[in-house]
Amino acid sequence: MMKPNINVTPLIDVLLVLLIIFMVVSPLKPTGFKTKIPHEPDTDNAQVKDNSHALVVSLGKDSSLKLNGTGEVGTVEESDKLVARLRTVFQERKENKVYSENAALNASLSEDERVEKTVFIKAPKSVDYGRVAKLIDAVKISGANPISLQIDDLEN
Repeated sequence: MMKPNINVTPLIDVLLVLLIIFMVVSPLKPTGFKTKIPHEPDTDNAQVKDNSHALVVSLGKDSSLKLNGTGEVGTVEESDKLVARLRTVFQERKENKVYSENAALNASLSEDERVEKTVFIKAPKSVDYGRVAKLIDAVKISGANPISLQIDDLEN
């Protein structure tokens, strides 16, 4: 009685074809990661002008919230006042056609997407991450986009 033999030649042929395909395709894969590294700021701050449309939400050590340094707008745990105030500001900006610099000329965006809704969050270093995360969530609920963290002039 004859023993059955497995013919591995077709299997080797397929493996060689796959090896050639991978060797041809692998140089086409992107291998770099492009980043933009910030440069040192100029020491001459006379050129820097303040943005009149900047919204800065300040978080105090006692969890109190302020919008642009004035007026209490609640606390981190009760952020309804802040959300309502930011929504009011965004609605006023929409009515007055206050657009962000990048989106003002882009006609493909809707009017709601063009409105300046950038919000900076400023918190002291001693505040725990959980309270800052709650504040970020409250600002997101108001419709702000993008949300940035302010890292200069932080108090301890």
